Amino acid sequence: MKKLSIVLLIAISAIANTEALERVKYGDFQQWIKRNIKESSIVGGVSKTLYEIGPTATINGNKAYNNMGGSPWATSNVYAKVAGVSKGSNSVFPDNRGNGNYCAKMTTIFEHVKALGIINMDVLASGSIYLGKMIEPVKSTKNPYSKLDMGVPFNKRPKYLCFDYKVHIPAGQPMIYSSGFGSQKVLKGRQNACEAFILLQRRWEDEDGNIYAKRVGTGRERYTKSTSGWVNGHKIEVHYGDITKQPFFKSYMGLISNDRPYYARNSKGKIVPVQEVGWDAANVVPTHIMVMFSAGCGTAYEGTIGQTLWVDNVGFEY
Repeated sequence: MKKLSIVLLIAISAIANTEALERVKYGDFQQWIKRNIKESSIVGGVSKTLYEIGPTATINGNKAYNNMGGSPWATSNVYAKVAGVSKGSNSVFPDNRGNGNYCAKMTTIFEHVKALGIINMDVLASGSIYLGKMIEPVKSTKNPYSKLDMGVPFNKRPKYLCFDYKVHIPAGQPMIYSSGFGSQKVLKGRQNACEAFILLQRRWEDEDGNIYAKRVGTGRERYTKSTSGWVNGHKIEVHYGDITKQPFFKSYMGLISNDRPYYARNSKGKIVPVQEVGWDAANVVPTHIMVMFSAGCGTAYEGTIGQTLWVDNVGFEY
């Protein structure tokens, strides 16, 4: 009986110390939504398929997309309608890891736009997935971050962001800037990278609808080398409070600049910048979470063509 009691105590202790893993809904990327749109004849009139992360479905027609089936995920894939001209862009795809096990594939592409020989331009797009919503239809190429409703309500304190990933960095390919307006520019001396991050914020809104935030938790990594295959069960640790004096701190882990803010919808229904004004105390409970995976880490229209990030099995460990 004494030996049995000891064994039971050890088993109970092991169970109590087991880390709890919470999978993000649709974060196994087994289900996808296909959107079949028709581009305007002035830009070729081709049919194009855009992919979204959510319950298996097909949407036909040039329709603005809203998250389906309770999916928290949005992508950089977008349906645009500028000056009456419909165009689609797709840089995020489902990909088969083998035996029907699907993942999300994000890559950096040129979106070619040609209109009756008058317009002939390449716009660079880096594939990204994130928790939030895309505001469609996109009506201009100005300030692309203002088209993203970034982050979702969240009041937990995970220890890690967990996922599987694979990276391909094309050898010898430069980082470039190409917005479609003016010539392409090679960004000499700059190294592009794939990126993954988890940022926890405590947000509040003033009477004018401005949104402010303090940073509660931070986990952010960049990948500058190709992997030899899949890295399974990877974890990004979430560090709480002000981390600027910690030895692991890197500049890209800092507060979000007011020059390049992320946006969110306020209580008045308007998309406004989220102004991150400081670091919060390490024991604070957040109100929102931002998670993003991207094939590039530059500003909009910057990247390395062919650079690719695959991600699967996204969750939080507590």
